Amino acid sequence: MTTLTEFRDPIILIDGSSYLYRAYHALPQLTTASGQPTGAIKGVLSMLRKLIEEYQPSHIAVVFDAKGKNFRHDQYPLYKANRPPMPDVLQQQIAPLHDIIRALGLPLLVIEGVEADDVIGTLAHQAQLRNLRAIIATGDKDFAQVVNPYISLLNTMNNTRMDENGVKEKFGIPPNLIIDLLALMGDKVDNVPGVPGIGEKSALQLLQHIGGIEQLYERIDEVGKLPLRGSETWMKKLKAHEAEARLARELVTIKLDVELPLSLDELTIQDENREVLKKLYHELEFKTWLHELDKKKTAPAPAAKRTNDNYQIILTETDFFTWLNKLENAALFSFDTETTGVNYMQAELVGVSFAVQAHEAAYVPLMHDYEEAPQQLSRDWVLEQLKPLLENPQAKKVGQNLKYDQSILARYDIQLQGIAYDTMLESYLVNSTAGRHDMDSLAVRYLATTTTTYEDIAGKGVKQKTFNQIPLEIAGPYAAEDADITLQLHQTLWPKLEENSQLKNLFETVELPLLSLLSKIERQGTLIDVEKLQQQSGQLAERLQELEQEAYILAGEEFNLSSTQQLGKILFEKLQIPIVQKTPKGAPSTAEPVLQELAMDYPLPKLLLEYRSLTKLKSTYTDKLPEQIDPQTHRIHTSYHQAVTATGRLSSADPNLQNIPIRTLEGRRIRQAFIAPKNWKMIAADYSQIELRIMAHLSEDAGLIHAFEQNQDVHRATAAEVFATPLESVSTEQRRHAKAINFGLMYGMGTFGLSKQLGLKRYEAQAYIDKYFERYPGVHQFMERIRRLAHEQGFVETLLGRRLYLPDIHARNKQLQLGAERAAINAPMQGT
Repeated sequence: MTTLTEFRDPIILIDGSSYLYRAYHALPQLTTASGQPTGAIKGVLSMLRKLIEEYQPSHIAVVFDAKGKNFRHDQYPLYKANRPPMPDVLQQQIAPLHDIIRALGLPLLVIEGVEADDVIGTLAHQAQLRNLRAIIATGDKDFAQVVNPYISLLNTMNNTRMDENGVKEKFGIPPNLIIDLLALMGDKVDNVPGVPGIGEKSALQLLQHIGGIEQLYERIDEVGKLPLRGSETWMKKLKAHEAEARLARELVTIKLDVELPLSLDELTIQDENREVLKKLYHELEFKTWLHELDKKKTAPAPAAKRTNDNYQIILTETDFFTWLNKLENAALFSFDTETTGVNYMQAELVGVSFAVQAHEAAYVPLMHDYEEAPQQLSRDWVLEQLKPLLENPQAKKVGQNLKYDQSILARYDIQLQGIAYDTMLESYLVNSTAGRHDMDSLAVRYLATTTTTYEDIAGKGVKQKTFNQIPLEIAGPYAAEDADITLQLHQTLWPKLEENSQLKNLFETVELPLLSLLSKIERQGTLIDVEKLQQQSGQLAERLQELEQEAYILAGEEFNLSSTQQLGKILFEKLQIPIVQKTPKGAPSTAEPVLQELAMDYPLPKLLLEYRSLTKLKSTYTDKLPEQIDPQTHRIHTSYHQAVTATGRLSSADPNLQNIPIRTLEGRRIRQAFIAPKNWKMIAADYSQIELRIMAHLSEDAGLIHAFEQNQDVHRATAAEVFATPLESVSTEQRRHAKAINFGLMYGMGTFGLSKQLGLKRYEAQAYIDKYFERYPGVHQFMERIRRLAHEQGFVETLLGRRLYLPDIHARNKQLQLGAERAAINAPMQGT
């Protein structure tokens, strides 16, 4: 399977529904002798063939609308209500067209509940996130809204491409305002309401002079004062039809987050099914294409991948000692283990692989036990021979995520030493936000090489084989490739780190030593009091039953508290509680932030928040943690990930031990179940207001530094400054507000966020922020300096030189750009 890279041709996304209607209306209505209409089929296939011939894409998708209603009908039942049903003559052509597209080997997508536009928009957005170009083949003007430096439109009828400048030339506005143009105008064909009386010309003038719908309503009074004919009338119409305008904007916005059954990498052109094509071309009387198919000779088998690689499977002692000698004399060698699973406490070692130079590697199978597996060297014997080398700190090794290999070997009494490099960590330091740091992704990103994935050789899902079940002729090249690619990645990545002395030092003094330390911590595991957790689980179950009964009384009937649909009916239909927010499908939202807002005024939402919190504690911790105890060590073993978060912090998984609540009594009780063995102590250590101290250091603000030097309560000191109150007179409420300001500004919170958090008017929150910056000018100067640096260089750095790249810092979308600025301000502190 070919994988997309930054260097390949763009992915082609075809709006099949647009093609279908254009072909139907533009071309003659052809039929077969039996009466089967074929004109639209022939037109679509002709356009597809021409497109593929011209662009020769490696990745492509043909997307059609699904039958039935979609989420926009939930938002607005009258959506597309005026559209006549699809003509029978066109309906009859859809199934055979889909059959031919599949037989041609083209990926075809038809996703229920959304439109083809949403599927294409999502795929294009996914491509953009990976720095890939996408071309959308369509005649639909709505797609102009997704055009950006990565995404362009292709009109195959007139063979014209439209980029950002093309959108501006055609519509008079940039792509990010197209949604607002469509919303203001409305759409009679799709029955999108819009603002009555505002057509394309007036909508364009409004957008060009003031901005999108949000800006129009924020500055609504300015609309009537515009030096344009009809501006007062526009203002009145906008005011009278705000709800319609906002609804229309939702309806015309293309979704970019549809759940899809295929990834971008899977959208490759497969081999034609010639027998199916022959049958279909014959039935539809496509004689020219049938003749072409008959003339085609059987295509030669694809060349074996990476034919210039020298990979060896070692089955004899002689070959093994030859390779051992190579490894002992190598300045550096790549090392990898193959196991029966990802759980380092339970997986069995199946084989090991090595590489000493690019394109040359070996695999030593140890435990392949499938039927007719050849005789292999004894695992105990091989490990005994390798032990001195693997434990030699002078023998330098490189690997991909060597923490895992180190933990595996430790179970066989081998303490892996001499870890000089790790390509996962090298990539993470080069650019933590570039994408995933697994070997397959890195090979694509840095070597422009497609590797064999585990799923390629083992299958997927419940039928996936473990490595010991995979034949050596398949397993050997796969394992050897892992070692080879890892060595090549190191040869590419390490020079990038050497260019930056701070990053190189960070790798050598922080990340690399941490690797072995985390391996020890993970293997040591965590002791828990199972009996205590079980008692808590019983107590939580009792409390949940009580809450259910209380909820039934408040609702006046029994209902499923976990059903958002039933809950929505109770809250918003029966109890007539105001709707705060809607889901993407238009239903009233019952998400946690909504319930938190409603809980201030209504008892049932408050009760539901407690119910959800306790349900999560029970299912995630008190019930599940005892099930995750390793039967041999009687402890829980989490995995700490070094290369996941953008800022350099660790993350914990399987189970996540970094997210156990502490603010509630029940959460603190769960923490009490983490215990030390008899005669040992458990120590909790935490820095005091570490992020504020780092802010004081980085900003060099005299006021903040003075507060810390005097060992003051910094939140109280901030309150005294902001509210011009003597330190001893600061109230609890003032300290709470000051704390929100201290941390809020550090995390890039603006006026709106602060006003919402403190329940203030926006002008009050702005006054607090202004006063804060007046008292702490160094903080303000630091934040402005960081914003400027982020825009100039595209990244920010921590105290030790770790970089956080900000791909959205130059985004045309203002919200994305502001988000990148907030991340830029926060990252130096959180990362440090």
